[in-house]
Amino acid sequence: MPTTRSDGTEIYYEEHGDRAAEPVLLIMGFIMNAMAWAPQVEALAPQYRVITLDNRGCGRSAQPPGPYSMREMVADTAAVLNAAGVESAHVIGVSMGGMIAQQFVLAHPERVRSLILMATTPGGPHSYGYEEMRENARLTDGVTSIEEAMTPERMAEFALQVFTPEFLQTQGAGFAQMLGSMMQFPSTLDGMRGQMAAIAGHDVYDRLPEIRVPTLVLTGSDDVMVDARNAPLIAQRIPGAQLREFPGLRHGFTAERPDEVNAAILEFLARQRAAAA
Repeated sequence: MPTTRSDGTEIYYEEHGDRAAEPVLLIMGFIMNAMAWAPQVEALAPQYRVITLDNRGCGRSAQPPGPYSMREMVADTAAVLNAAGVESAHVIGVSMGGMIAQQFVLAHPERVRSLILMATTPGGPHSYGYEEMRENARLTDGVTSIEEAMTPERMAEFALQVFTPEFLQTQGAGFAQMLGSMMQFPSTLDGMRGQMAAIAGHDVYDRLPEIRVPTLVLTGSDDVMVDARNAPLIAQRIPGAQLREFPGLRHGFTAERPDEVNAAILEFLARQRAAAA
C-alpha cells in the first residue's frame, strides 16, 4: 500500500474504487486508523474514489515524538491528496478527523468540494467539553506506558462511551472492525500523546463562518466523548450547514449504525453531484 512523506514524516494511505470517479477523503479520529472506516468504504467505493489515511501517530503511519499540531496534520492530509494526484475532494472527518477536516477546509478551501463533520467539535472555550478535553490531554501526557493508558477498566469505560450497552452485547461487524483496527495496528505512547496535544490545541470556533462549502454535520445524540451539543453549535456557525442527529447513539455511531450513516452520506453526496451537474 502507498505512503507519502509530509515534512519528513511517513504517512500511510489507501485508495478504493474507480480512480476516475469523484474523490472522497475519509479522516479518522484519535488513535484510530483507516481500517475503522471499513463500513463507509464498502458503501462509498462502488460510486466514488475513496481515499483513507492513517493520521500521524497511529496505525501504519509514523509515530514520532510529539507534540503534534493541527497544522502538521492538515499538511499530512494535503500530502496524501497530492500523492494521489487529487486536486479537490469531498472531505469526511470523524472526531479528531472532523477537527482536521475543519482546519483543512479553512487552510485549503479550494481543495474541498463538500464537507461532512461527524462527532466532532470546533474546540476552544466556546465549545462544549473543552475543559474536559484539556484535562484528558494533561492526563495522557502524564501516562508512562501503553499498559497504563489502556487498562481493562479504561478500555471498558472507552467502549461504553463509544457504543450503546445493547450494541456491546451483540458486538456486530462494526465493533470488530473498529476495535480490531486498534489491535492490529496499535498506537504508541508517542502517537497517543502527540495526537492528544493536537486535539487540545484545536480551536476554529471564530473561523467557522468562513467555511463556504456545502456542509453536513452528524452526531449521535448521546455522545459524551465529544459532547453532542457541539454538532448544532458547528451547524449554526457554518453558513447553510445541515444537521442530523442519530437518536440514542454515542460516539461510535458510524460503526454501530453504518447503514443509516452511509445512507445519509450518500444522499448528501448525491445532492452535491446533482447541483454540480
